[in-house]
Amino acid sequence: MSRVKIVFPDYKPLHIATIQVRIGDINYGNHVGNDAILSIIHEARMQMLATHKYSEMNAGGNSMIMADVMIAYKGESFYGDMLQVAVYAEEVSTSTFSLLYRITTLRNGMEKEIAHAKTGMVCFDYSTKRITTMTAALTSFLNTQL
Repeated sequence: MSRVKIVFPDYKPLHIATIQVRIGDINYGNHVGNDAILSIIHEARMQMLATHKYSEMNAGGNSMIMADVMIAYKGESFYGDMLQVAVYAEEVSTSTFSLLYRITTLRNGMEKEIAHAKTGMVCFDYSTKRITTMTAALTSFLNTQL
């Protein structure tokens, strides 16, 4: 079976979000469920955008929509864990970009990897339902880590 492999860049992340695992994130296996990982990366993306007073509906003059997602599970996470989600941007083009998420937690004084994820984001005009060109402001924000 072929596995999803996400390679992280050498540069520093755009943002590191801290998110505590909630009871609603836990599944019948008594660990964070796969659906919760998607919710956690969404929260990390929102926190990252908020650092610049951006949102998914207005990020430097652009709205965005998620076109695809990949998640590679690396380890378990449990209720109460404090997750660190490092967010990186790459593949920035005229209307699309990718965000990478490296999710870790500290357990017994050691960093444990929980998951890697990648979302394909598209600049999108919700009123016309069309892809739009990325503004200079959003391009600049996404490239600040380089």
